[in-house]
Amino acid sequence: MKISDIYHMDIYSDSGQYLGDVQDVIVDLERGELSRLLTVPWKNAKGDVKVVLRQKSILYKNVKNVGDVVLVSSLPGAKADDVSREEATDLSR
Repeated sequence: MKISDIYHMDIYSDSGQYLGDVQDVIVDLERGELSRLLTVPWKNAKGDVKVVLRQKSILYKNVKNVGDVVLVSSLPGAKADDVSREEATDLSR
């Protein structure tokens, strides 16, 4: 699947909640993998970029499946500290 195939796909949590649609992606070129899916176009991300990344993006490692829609783990058992630590590491790159 090409990255361009993911654009404008609806994003749903595994509990059925609609989270938005894919407007842009962030690629980690050092690792050669997708890092985040954004629900707003990157060029329209105004203000504090970290806030936009935290509130309007989804870590790609939380994606469970990509088919007709993007299915994302809702992380019910994840600890907030673990998620915050991962995001801090991701955002510091």
